Amino acid sequence: MTTVEPRPVGALLRQWRERRRLSQLQLSLDADISSRHLSFVETGRSKPTREMILRLSEQLDVPLRERNGLLLAGGYAPVYPASSLDAPELDAVRTALRQVLAGHEPNPALVVDRHWNLVDGNAGVQLFLDGAAPDLLAPPVNVLRLSLHPEGAAPNIVNLGEWRAHVLGRLRRQAAATGDPVLHDLHAELRDYPCDQPESEVDVPGAGDVVVPLRFRRGDEVLSFFSTTTVFGTPLDITVAELAIESFFPADQSTKDYLQATGRARPGA
Repeated sequence: MTTVEPRPVGALLRQWRERRRLSQLQLSLDADISSRHLSFVETGRSKPTREMILRLSEQLDVPLRERNGLLLAGGYAPVYPASSLDAPELDAVRTALRQVLAGHEPNPALVVDRHWNLVDGNAGVQLFLDGAAPDLLAPPVNVLRLSLHPEGAAPNIVNLGEWRAHVLGRLRRQAAATGDPVLHDLHAELRDYPCDQPESEVDVPGAGDVVVPLRFRRGDEVLSFFSTTTVFGTPLDITVAELAIESFFPADQSTKDYLQATGRARPGA
């Protein structure tokens, strides 16, 4: 068996600085430390304090999970908890999520984690799930895999090439920003899925478009949506920081009418 030596904290901080495309001078100015001291930290000639690691992490917008890793690499205990979503201390978070999901009906809305696995969703999400292969609906359901897989929602996406390019571009940027190998692997997997439509590397608006639309076939109807992403503004818990709400809104009146009609038809709606 081979063992992999953990990387020193200075090298990890340098990696995050380079990922953010900042010079040592710019980061030292932002963090209010000398560029000489920062250079010594990155090369291992100086051991950073706990407070310096946290300050540099804040300036570099390092995710909370990775901030704990930097602290461990520097010889300090992690400071950010990673609570289970069903833990009592997250009661208010769960309540807020459910209120947002319920309040968004009949429009689809869902909660995902950092790897785009489905955490929760409202009744409106079902229209994207119908007809998908059972293995794609087995937990954990990855919503990006489900959306682009040929046995998932992809056959019902009228503008699959345009939507696929948007999704892959967003995922590529997220993987680059976080350095998360799971996201890199997910991007490689989704990129290999078949698509018989042209894909643009740049989002170019069509007639009347102000955002990239999702045009979804539902029976004889073609529904048009745009989406928004909501995250918690000041998270101090890793689990909370990694949650996002994806909300879909009708992009035209016919889609709005369809959702309102089907929403009223659902039991309990």
